[in-house]
Amino acid sequence: TSAADALTTAGNMLHGLGWRAGQPWLQEITVPEGLDWAQTGLNHELSMADWQAMGVKGRSKGLPSGLRGSVLLPMGRKGPAFMAFPNFRVYFEWNQSFVYVTSAAYMATRLEGAPPYAPGHPDPALPDAQMRSLQKKLAAMGHDVGKIDGILGEKTREAVQTEQQRLGLPADAWPTRALLDAL
Repeated sequence: TSAADALTTAGNMLHGLGWRAGQPWLQEITVPEGLDWAQTGLNHELSMADWQAMGVKGRSKGLPSGLRGSVLLPMGRKGPAFMAFPNFRVYFEWNQSFVYVTSAAYMATRLEGAPPYAPGHPDPALPDAQMRSLQKKLAAMGHDVGKIDGILGEKTREAVQTEQQRLGLPADAWPTRALLDAL
C-alpha cells in the first residue's frame, strides 16, 4: 500500500533471483567491424577477457574484470552496442521484455552518469506487417518465435540470428528487408 513497501518487495524479489548489489547490469561498448556477430545476444556469454581479446571495449570506461557478459545489439551491428552482465539476466528473468529491460538498464546507467549512447546508423526496422510476415516464415521453418505479434522478442531474435548465419548474412539478430527477401 506504499511506495516504500513496493520498492522493498521488488528489491527482495530481485535479490532472491540472484541480483548482486554493487555490480553493473549494462554498459555501452564499442565493437570492431569484424566481430563474429553470431557470438552476440543473450544466448551467448563470455568472460570480459574473451570479449576484449575480440576487440570489444567499454565506450566511456573500461570493462569490469571478473565478470561474464553478453554483447547486445538492440538495433543490429550498425546501432548502439551494450554489454549485459549477470544482473541484466536477473532483471530479464523477472520481466522477459528485451526492450523493457534494456531501456530500464540504460536509464540506470544514465542516472549513474553515463553519457547518452551512440546511436550509430542502424538499418531501418521492419514495419509491423513485414515483421509478422518474417515471424510466420520463421515459424514455418520450425523456429519457436513465440506469438506472431510483430514484436521483436528474444525468441524471434534468436531465430533471425540462426537464419542470418545459415544464409551467410551478418548474424546480428536484427531483422532486415534483405533477410525477409532471402527467406
